[in-house]
Amino acid sequence: MALKVPADEMEAFLDEVFPQVKGIFGIDHLDEDLLVMRLHAGEQHLRPGGTVSGPAMFSLADVAAYVATMSRIGKEALAVTTNCSIDFMRKPVAGADVIAHAKVLKLGRALSVTDVLLYSDGQSSPVARATLTYSIPPKRDA
Repeated sequence: MALKVPADEMEAFLDEVFPQVKGIFGIDHLDEDLLVMRLHAGEQHLRPGGTVSGPAMFSLADVAAYVATMSRIGKEALAVTTNCSIDFMRKPVAGADVIAHAKVLKLGRALSVTDVLLYSDGQSSPVARATLTYSIPPKRDA
């Protein structure tokens, strides 16, 4: 799937439409096949026991699916998550960023389905796996 929005424009778009998360996420790599995105994990993302919380990992998976979809369809700020299934498989490393590898599995006119594997930075085994579906708003006539 060809990209309509490159990484630098996607980061600027996120800053514009979601200023409340500016600086929390970063795009490491974006091409036609794969998005690699990171959660800059800080103290606010930790849960008791010194590990990255489930809600923080869900946020990364959700934003990664959004970015992967937007990079292929163009800037559609009103696309929304309609489904998410996430499996937490192992404890993330404390003090390490969480890395998402997102692949768009299906892109239609109305829905996008994305698979996201989450890793602790520097680790080879995933800490979680998510599948997300995004609803794409219909095109309006001008």
